[in-house]
Amino acid sequence: MRAESAPVAATIVDLTHEGVGIADLEGQRVFVADALPGERVEMILRKRRRKLREADLERVLEPSPSRVVPGCEYFGRCGGCALQHLAHPAQVEFKQKVVAETLRRIGRVEPEEWLPAAPSAPWHYRRRARLGVKHVTGKGRVLVGFRERAGPYITDMQRCPVLMAPLDGLLGELATLIENSSLKERIPQIEAAVADDVSALVLRVLAPPSADDERAFLEFGARHGIDFYVQPGGPGTVTSLGQTRALRYRLPEFGLTFEFLPMDFVQVNAGINAELVSTAVRLAEIQSTDRVLDLFCGLGNFSLPLAQRAGELVGVEGEAGLVARAVRNAAANGIGNARFVTADLAARDWSFYREQWDVVVLDPPRTGAEAPVAEMHRSLPRRIVYVSCHPATLARDAQVLVGDLGYRLTKARVFDMFPHTHHIEALALFERH
Repeated sequence: MRAESAPVAATIVDLTHEGVGIADLEGQRVFVADALPGERVEMILRKRRRKLREADLERVLEPSPSRVVPGCEYFGRCGGCALQHLAHPAQVEFKQKVVAETLRRIGRVEPEEWLPAAPSAPWHYRRRARLGVKHVTGKGRVLVGFRERAGPYITDMQRCPVLMAPLDGLLGELATLIENSSLKERIPQIEAAVADDVSALVLRVLAPPSADDERAFLEFGARHGIDFYVQPGGPGTVTSLGQTRALRYRLPEFGLTFEFLPMDFVQVNAGINAELVSTAVRLAEIQSTDRVLDLFCGLGNFSLPLAQRAGELVGVEGEAGLVARAVRNAAANGIGNARFVTADLAARDWSFYREQWDVVVLDPPRTGAEAPVAEMHRSLPRRIVYVSCHPATLARDAQVLVGDLGYRLTKARVFDMFPHTHHIEALALFERH
């Protein structure tokens, strides 16, 4: 809520890790969205909320050289992106700075070498998305899109330039499709997935579609290369509407094809995922006799390329469905030296921790790999490749590996997995002395 006050001039001195500008107002930190370091701005202070002091950007008096015109008409309202006003190369530099500062502050470590950051195409990169759906009585129509930045509402949008084709230009048409169905008030959410050859939309439904609904959805899908699914309950209730095709993505460097289901986790950015896997395999320096442990292995994204070079690989994943897909992907690609295990990696008493491994790969969720890292003293592999989507937990785990177990953080690289957002993907290589 904005306070009733006149605009205040201030200088932006830094960015938070979420990409929000920090103003210095007489020694007090004030957080200003859409402002950039070095800028002189006019802002209107909000009413104080908890301990934070926030302000709305009223006008940029002296713009940063890195400021650009956002490439999307919905930027500022839509909560999907936070950094479109910052030039794309500067976004990548900002993310590397965040990782470096976090490693120093939390982990008290620095990499011996920073590999050049891996930049992405800035637009049309996102192959997975969760879209909100809402019939808005006041507008008399359905909205489909990301949630607004400042509240629980769905952004009124017709297109989204960070989504991959064909979804990028279809949000408005999809909203009209749902508006004309019997489910216009009974679909709260859509899961979207774009594979190499086909796309999939999973409609979270609170009532079954009618025969007319199904016919309309299938006709829409036929026009745009999209298969439809419905989900009346939990993830296990997903069923297809009509004939559906297998979702696949390829890693051409390794000659591998991966099959996945529309609700499965796959990396959001296909091009950056290929570079991430390539970097991980190269830095792992697998030898033909090596035993490799791939923790949080998912459907085998890193496992299969690593297994091509190893003597033996074991992949471990907490979700049984992903393990089943990893087993099938290994078989379909002719990889016979990999086996996969379902295990909750937050627990520690697993037999694989007591085995000897030459190389370990970690690709944990945002919560990090605290339990696996705590058990790493049992095997002390010569190399650990750690793929991180959250710098703070990477830094926490790095402190254990370096400070307690005697590893060196020899290389680190930032990957531009999520352009225009504050989310950061990084890879760190740890080696034994």
